[in-house]
Amino acid sequence: MTRKGLILHGVGGLYRVRLDDGTVIQCKARGAFRHEGTTPLVGDAVCVAQDGADALGDDAGAWITEILPRRNVLIRPAVANLDVMFVVCAAREPEPSLRFLDQMLCILESQDILPILVVTKADLDMQRAAQLRVKYEKCGFTVFVTSQNTLTQDDAISAYIAERAGACHDFKAAFCGASGVGKSSLMNRLFPSLTLETGDLSEKIARGKHTTRAVSLFPIVEIQGPEQERLHGAVGYIADTPGFSLLDFARFDFFSLAELAYTFREFRPYIGHCRYSGCTHTKEEGCAILAAVSEKRIPKSRHTSYLCLYDALKEKERNAYHIQKK
Repeated sequence: MTRKGLILHGVGGLYRVRLDDGTVIQCKARGAFRHEGTTPLVGDAVCVAQDGADALGDDAGAWITEILPRRNVLIRPAVANLDVMFVVCAAREPEPSLRFLDQMLCILESQDILPILVVTKADLDMQRAAQLRVKYEKCGFTVFVTSQNTLTQDDAISAYIAERAGACHDFKAAFCGASGVGKSSLMNRLFPSLTLETGDLSEKIARGKHTTRAVSLFPIVEIQGPEQERLHGAVGYIADTPGFSLLDFARFDFFSLAELAYTFREFRPYIGHCRYSGCTHTKEEGCAILAAVSEKRIPKSRHTSYLCLYDALKEKERNAYHIQKK
């Protein structure tokens, strides 16, 4: 018998799948996926063949036989079919990396996943938190600022999730961020039933410990807590992802050089208005984007991130060309 389900968790070749009737089972993926170069991901809608398998705990007779078409897929964190990603960074401890933050935002834009920025630990540096908020709201992003001292913005994030979940069928959102930014602590406050493990910042290397080790998807109705009336009626899933601090554009194909400018949402109104049709938006005279940067309509740090990505993708294309010529 074949049934449809949703992958909630996967590690070591074992997957926890929630079937359409709410039953959660543990199963494996058929071997053909390996030969096809495909891997089932958390968030995938799948077909599962069952041969008398019981509920969670008996994986002997349950196999993932088909991965249904994906709306989007992320390589890192490895998750599929997201609607929203909450990108978490700290105002301080660890110091925010704008390059890493912008890379993550660009990847999400390329996959048509709505990025929402959450600045944590605002109580450690209110000025930096305010600067980040102004900078990214100017670029068109929704930004929430949180701290341990005030939970007002936690309520705002919960209300936002409830609104989006109410407007989107089969809503899926995830939280991601570099290690040590307080992502797990934030999620525990938003969803008290989660009780995610948290880790302190390493004083020696100024990075956080990796407390989340694999992507996991949680039904909102099971983790919101009875006191959270603001999430009452919200239907969908929330994903926790491992903390990380590196996005390798040389190794992974996130998007192409031709797509790069479009992944910066504040660049889009100016694309096509440069003096030269083949403008790279790096140094050309008459570039509409460079003019916007000069006039402070686009933050200079965002263009700096663009230049870093441009160089990385240009070098990647150059290397691929030389390999092809050999």
